[in-house]
Amino acid sequence: MNEFYVQTEQMTVGYDGKPLIRNIEIRLKRGEILTLIGPNGAGKSTILKSMTKQLKLVGGTVYLGGEQMNRMSGKEVAKKLAVVMTERLRPELMTCEDIVATGRYPYTGTLGILSERDWEKVHEAMALVHAADFKDRDFTAVSDGQRQRILLARAICQEPEIIVLDEPTSFLDIRHKLELLTILKDMVVKKNTAVLMSLHELDLAQKISDSVICVHGDQIEKYGTPEDIFTSEYIHHLYGITAGSYNASFGCLEMEPPKGKPDIFVIGGNGKGIPVYRKLQRAGIPFAAGVLHKNDLDHQVAKVLAAEVVEEEPFSVISEENFQKAKKLMETCSRVICCVDIFGPANEKNRQLLEIAEASGKLV
Repeated sequence: MNEFYVQTEQMTVGYDGKPLIRNIEIRLKRGEILTLIGPNGAGKSTILKSMTKQLKLVGGTVYLGGEQMNRMSGKEVAKKLAVVMTERLRPELMTCEDIVATGRYPYTGTLGILSERDWEKVHEAMALVHAADFKDRDFTAVSDGQRQRILLARAICQEPEIIVLDEPTSFLDIRHKLELLTILKDMVVKKNTAVLMSLHELDLAQKISDSVICVHGDQIEKYGTPEDIFTSEYIHHLYGITAGSYNASFGCLEMEPPKGKPDIFVIGGNGKGIPVYRKLQRAGIPFAAGVLHKNDLDHQVAKVLAAEVVEEEPFSVISEENFQKAKKLMETCSRVICCVDIFGPANEKNRQLLEIAEASGKLV
């Protein structure tokens, strides 16, 4: 039991005593990040709320630091666990600084008076999330992103051993998403904090998590490392993707390819063709790509956006067979775009394709 800071045994969650997800077994050590992913409505928030005593468990047990949470007082729990949820607080006449200061209440006496050291912790936490500039503003008057940073600061100054966050990046712009996750990672590394959270951004979950839980239907469908979870096939299954595609290598989504026979042939490579592929996709122009080695960056995107791709095996010189296939395909297209200006020995045949395109007047 002591190996894991947070542990559940046969936990069942739901509403009004009705089970939604049964037999949830979660294991989380200090110094690790565990992320819940899954479709909207799958029950990620319900799991987090049940684990943090905001919802009554339908069944099972949650252990925190080796102790049963239901036997711990609210103050005992608050000294070990901080929560950042998506619900929008509407406190009356409280500044952002006031909200952050509530994170120190588990350490105050009966009257809840903060010491000088408590205020130092409050201000350190606000500076860490870049919220000091609006500390005196009414909490209800700041933006959603600023509000989220304030709630994170409140959790940080609580000095918890585990932070539980429900979709913490939902209202943040790119800069503050990265800053928030960097702060969490620093706490994990430097303070040995445990982090349990849900995320919708698969690319971020893939990059920051030590372990991932997939909530699907009425069960925990899969539990493993990011390398186990984030495959194109499984993510398509988990989210029921029917339009577009998920690229596991890049951790990103791609739109549906344009329909029809290719009108443009793109000579690419080394990632230089990707902006062109996406521009043609946005314009609704079907295109062909080649000759691309299967380990080339361009190949990852071309295979889901291009109408046809002429492929070559990794680290191989382009074969005569694939050259002829690309040449024939290029002849059926009205225009040719070349994204490459330097051709190595393995890509000599692509240089020949460029010369043919120039001679035919198709090159644009």
